Amino acid sequence: MTALTLSNLPATTVPADAVVIGVAKGESGPLLAPGSSAAEAVDASFGGALADTLATLGAKGGEDEITRVPAPSGWAVPLLVAVGLGAVPEDGYGAEALRRAAGAVAAALAGADHASFALPVAGAEEVAAVAEGALLGAYAFTAFRSRGNGSPSGEPLARITLLDADAGDERHAAAAERALVLAQEVARARDLINTPPNALSPADFAAVVEEAAPEYGLTSEVLDGAALAEGGYGGIMGVGQGSATPPRLVRVAYTHPDATTTLALVGKGITYDSGGLSLKPVGHNETMKCDMSGAAAVLSTVVAAARLDLKVNVTGWLALAENMPSGSAVRPGDVLTMYSGKTVEVLNTDAEGRLVMADAIARACEESPDALVDVATLTGAMVVALGKRTFGLMGNDDAFRGLVHETAGQAGEQSWPLPMPADLAEGLKSPVADVANVGDRMGGGLSAGLFLQEFVADGTPWVHMDIAGPAFHEGAPYGYTPKGGTGSGIRTLVRLAERVADGDLED
Repeated sequence: MTALTLSNLPATTVPADAVVIGVAKGESGPLLAPGSSAAEAVDASFGGALADTLATLGAKGGEDEITRVPAPSGWAVPLLVAVGLGAVPEDGYGAEALRRAAGAVAAALAGADHASFALPVAGAEEVAAVAEGALLGAYAFTAFRSRGNGSPSGEPLARITLLDADAGDERHAAAAERALVLAQEVARARDLINTPPNALSPADFAAVVEEAAPEYGLTSEVLDGAALAEGGYGGIMGVGQGSATPPRLVRVAYTHPDATTTLALVGKGITYDSGGLSLKPVGHNETMKCDMSGAAAVLSTVVAAARLDLKVNVTGWLALAENMPSGSAVRPGDVLTMYSGKTVEVLNTDAEGRLVMADAIARACEESPDALVDVATLTGAMVVALGKRTFGLMGNDDAFRGLVHETAGQAGEQSWPLPMPADLAEGLKSPVADVANVGDRMGGGLSAGLFLQEFVADGTPWVHMDIAGPAFHEGAPYGYTPKGGTGSGIRTLVRLAERVADGDLED
């Protein structure tokens, strides 16, 4: 993982492969982005003509635009890299603009050993944003490359120094440490999501949890196929029965000795989703290793809460199964008896995530958490509705849903609150069981939320996060978002845990 340090040294004196400055988009060309004394010193080395030099090279200062300039002689660094921040807002650059710019340039510097960042840093919030973006942008998945080559340019940027930041300032140091923990846990989830399904069965995933738990002072419990069958987890067992690799339900928990509030998290962990007998069409199978992104997000959030020593109890439930077609697979028309005792008619075996989630939600509610959030790559309908960069939010408590939506904005993740129309529940009615696993095609993402609500205990504030759009990015990298697994939802969930620890759930 990329290392992070803070420094107040002049930018031209820090030995590195490159020094990074921010450039604003002016009316007639690029301008030095205001707010960085280190960048101003860089400009002075160019006789105050750095903006003109960048303009000559075609720079305009647009968002994420990257321009390279050889450093003047006498510098301790051979290369200057200017990254565009866009037009200067009246109240200065926000955290997300800084995250994106830092991430874009960190990704562009893959293969380099060390870069120093002289982006605008006015205080701890900006330190956190630049550190977080740079660390997230430096990510590369290298586990299965024979040469350890994580990107076309080589290994990810190894070391980052934030200039204009002071390790002796407690606020700066704490902001940088939180950013490092957050980025490392997002990287943990990205690694799991990017791991090919032949190397990450439900049992493999459970083993990852069991290995991580003692390292961070967590407790863990794994229910295997026999225990799930004995316990009556009909949803998880039904989905997993077509696979040669049996399912698992994993409980992983962080407990703070002074905490009085418990946040439960439930993650969908379909390690590969073929659609089952309702087989997915060609072109839809290739990325289905990512269908466990919710479970990865939950694991990383619980670990992050422990590492940050948050004064809140966080319990994670990972519903792990592989959805495969075989002679033993669940069939359309089968009826499953769920852990809650409700029966479900399976009309579409590709609507499997809600089945495993329903069992895990019902089990999580038995512990009477103060609030529950489930996170899942649940429906293609959500992608149709909100696109590939925004996750949907539904819930049974408007105030709690609003808190999660607001929290996502604070964390720099795009979300949108959605309704749960009662009329759509009519489509979930079954003539042979308590409920069907799919309803009307129109509004399918909302129907999925209504299905999950059937398994939430009365009185438990609950929010459903459908991350089907942003969980896996198939296009070219942008900002701090790489190609492949993104770790969507983790930053929101960690920030939510912080807010619950601060008592925001009670307000």
